[in-house]
Amino acid sequence: MAAINVIKRPILSEKSTVAAEKFNRVAFEVTVDSTKPQIREAVERFFKVKVARVNTTIVPGKAYRTKVGQAKTSSWKKAVVTLKPGEKIEFFKGV
Repeated sequence: MAAINVIKRPILSEKSTVAAEKFNRVAFEVTVDSTKPQIREAVERFFKVKVARVNTTIVPGKAYRTKVGQAKTSSWKKAVVTLKPGEKIEFFKGV
């Protein structure tokens, strides 16, 4: 799989922002079939940083009610990337 197809988007929530500031961790939504080495390579290539560790989890889809019955959102994969000391990814530079 090409590195450009691994990372879908960064997860920019309050919880992930605190983790980035305190523990130097950045969260991404990645493709479900991507592996930890592929995620490491993609992050190092696109953001030009060194990765210390990659943790992944499958986030299950949530059920919701509709007029006709029940439906479910799709499951997705989240990767939490720990950067080596001294490395940093800035998404909103100059804001």
